[in-house]
Amino acid sequence: MLGLATLCSVFLMSLSDRILGRKNVNGGPRIDAIVPALALAGGEIRITGSGLRPRELVRPKVRFGDVEGSVVVSSDAFLVARVPEGATSGALVVATDGHVSNAQPVKVAVPIAENLHPVTNPALDAEGNLYVTFSGSRGQKVPVAIFKIDTNYTVKPFVVEMMNATSMAFDRQGMLYASSRYDGAVYRVAPNGSMTTYAEGMGVATGIAFDREQNLYVGDRSGTIFKISRDQQVFVFATLEPSVSAYHLAFNAHGDLFVTGPTTSSFDHVYKIAPNGTVSTFYKGLGRPQGLAFDGEGNLYVAASLAGKRGIVKITPDGKATLEVAGHGLVGLAFAPGRSVVLATTDAVHHLAWNIQGLPLLPE
Repeated sequence: MLGLATLCSVFLMSLSDRILGRKNVNGGPRIDAIVPALALAGGEIRITGSGLRPRELVRPKVRFGDVEGSVVVSSDAFLVARVPEGATSGALVVATDGHVSNAQPVKVAVPIAENLHPVTNPALDAEGNLYVTFSGSRGQKVPVAIFKIDTNYTVKPFVVEMMNATSMAFDRQGMLYASSRYDGAVYRVAPNGSMTTYAEGMGVATGIAFDREQNLYVGDRSGTIFKISRDQQVFVFATLEPSVSAYHLAFNAHGDLFVTGPTTSSFDHVYKIAPNGTVSTFYKGLGRPQGLAFDGEGNLYVAASLAGKRGIVKITPDGKATLEVAGHGLVGLAFAPGRSVVLATTDAVHHLAWNIQGLPLLPE
């Protein structure tokens, strides 16, 4: 017969489980954490807890709402699950041996537009319209180089004559600039989609970004970062190791330029370039780092692989890196109004409610 102290202990444990949302603690599955808890369809997330593997030699079931995901690896204390197509943001549970775990929230990005070909960050104008490239392979002439996606997610052709549109940035007057890695030029695009040449001779022109004085910086992936002044004078600002694909540029709030550029290494750098052109390594250890952006607190987000896992990597100002969004094929991101983010993969763009305020690209 149980003593009073034992009965009290059992009651308190049961009450704690109810408060914390735990179920089936007597041998059933329990989820303690999901990392990362944001993903695209196809991304892999790690679930930790207890009782996550059935007694029989079968895989547990992981349900994203009403849609079942595939289990990549499983053990009693953790499992890795792949987010299925059709999954939406909501509750995730693990089922084993007829028991269902407590539910934990997962956010899944929503596709905005497909059949595109961005190679770095998308761009947003002051009204929240989104601009995305169909870049094509080197030398390929595509019917539409840049698409405009309005706030109702209606996709319309915007620029048709550019070859290999690569990176985009808006100036403070709302004019769009786009680089072409085909002819080494940067073009200025009017609101009606017509374009004029802004600068030429940029080598393999890829990433572009404006500083607060409205100087434009252009990354030539063969090893040069150019600075173009407001009167269109061109200077060599810094030199880096050549990239096998592209340079990607972003400024922080202090006016330092951050650059990624995948090389043949699987342990690539994020470079920090001071306003005087001095180059230093901000972080080392990413796989194929591409588009990057800052939030309002100074954290840097990069489309890259960290420890072999692809997604969006957050790097704090003191150099701590974590995988925040799981997803394959990610090439860039842009923070959007409403504390959300637009994620670009090699063939589509997606919207994710993330509750992060992005750093304005053109601070006053």
